[in-house]
Amino acid sequence: MASSMAFSAATFFTTTQARTANSNSFFPSPSIPFIKSSKSAFFQNGFSFNSSNLPGFFVKPRSFSVNARAATEKTIYDFTVKDIDRKDVPLSKFKGKVLLIVNVASRCGLTSSNYSELARLYEKYKNKGLEVLAFPCNQFGMQEPGSNQEIKKFACTRFKAEFPIFDKVDVNGPFTAPVYQFLKSSAGGFLGDLVKWNFEKFLVDKNGKVVERYPPTTSPFQIEDIQRLLAA
Repeated sequence: MASSMAFSAATFFTTTQARTANSNSFFPSPSIPFIKSSKSAFFQNGFSFNSSNLPGFFVKPRSFSVNARAATEKTIYDFTVKDIDRKDVPLSKFKGKVLLIVNVASRCGLTSSNYSELARLYEKYKNKGLEVLAFPCNQFGMQEPGSNQEIKKFACTRFKAEFPIFDKVDVNGPFTAPVYQFLKSSAGGFLGDLVKWNFEKFLVDKNGKVVERYPPTTSPFQIEDIQRLLAA
């Protein structure tokens, strides 16, 4: 499949060492990565910038299919992470919940729509068992450069985000956070395990297992599997 793609993962992603001030030169706009061909596999696999603006209205997302391949019996509950205030949070505290895990950024073209929809989705379903877990990441276009407190203020003040926000992490490369190593090994995408851009989404069921993965441009409102998992 790699030979048929119009771009390579190396064009798309940088490791921690490769992040430089010139990294934005690969991205002509802050919202989408550089694509060499309109017929690239990126769009053939369901990336669309048209999303519903109706809160609580779910339509079937045109996301790429996922081949879940968990290599171990681990679940999301085996990990402890640090919250935005750098306090340890065992993810076992979310046992029995449906989790939507998202790598977020404050300066991306997808920021406003995703943060707004995530906040509204959480408000609608938090009492029914949904948790949105946001992990800031500065690996894509260096679009999350602020401190933890700046990120927290931005999300909570501008978008009224009430869902948990965690410490800034790497989601690709040699310093990938262990929880993201687990998420990616459980559900590979059409470019393999690499997270593609800001606001990629992993859906985890009530048993702590990854059941689906959605590209950055999938609207949170489009993830109809949330309702199915909440009802299970």
